[in-house]
Amino acid sequence: MDHVSILLVDDEQAILHMLKTVLLKEQFVDIDTVTTAEEALTACENKTYHCIVLDIMLPGKSGLDICPFLRQVTDAPILFLTAKTTDYDKLTGFAVGGDDYVVKPFNPLEVVARIKSLLKRYLPTKMATNTTVTPTSSDVTSSSPAMQEGVYDFGRFQVLDQAGELRVEGESVSCPALVFQLLLFFCKHPNRIFTKSELYERVWGSEAISDDNTVMVHIHRIRERIEADPSNPVFLVNVRGLGYKLIQPEKASRL
Repeated sequence: MDHVSILLVDDEQAILHMLKTVLLKEQFVDIDTVTTAEEALTACENKTYHCIVLDIMLPGKSGLDICPFLRQVTDAPILFLTAKTTDYDKLTGFAVGGDDYVVKPFNPLEVVARIKSLLKRYLPTKMATNTTVTPTSSDVTSSSPAMQEGVYDFGRFQVLDQAGELRVEGESVSCPALVFQLLLFFCKHPNRIFTKSELYERVWGSEAISDDNTVMVHIHRIRERIEADPSNPVFLVNVRGLGYKLIQPEKASRL
């Protein structure tokens, strides 16, 4: 995978060495390592990365402190390494721009699996490969908005599949890779209800490491972008006891 660049950020050299060794064995060859938040930001300003593994407990500025600044210069998925295990700590990581997390101590193979899962969703958006989530024949209906053109028009917002772009009221809106992929998945399956576990399996690509909080936070991040009032959504709605669905424009306007 010589076209994939990965940045590892941790102040423990042993962890950096272990992760780099395992990634090299998995055919990742472009791997950079840094030990501070400031070095991570400098690295991202000078090079394009496709995935960032970021330790939360760094000297000086923490991973949580630096994440919003990283988000200003990169949309690469960020995988947090954390010794903290409470839901609040995990949700904080998602809120500042993280895409996934692994709790220390961890199996390095799990980290690799999560990196691959993140890349599976990020690379199609970044490089327009043919691995983007696509609906099956049973999923596609004639009511899917602008399916042939790859532009999903929901009135207030449009999702441009091939360009990897979200436009809201005519303006391009920054959208991290996995947030975009989840929104795109909903656009390709309008008016269908999906449980959190189904969404994780279909978009993140793994059932075994499913996490309800991950899906919930990404749902919130979508609503922050597409809804006029995220606390009272009219497009991406929760069907109590069943899951979530994205409502088509004509139906959303009548709510």
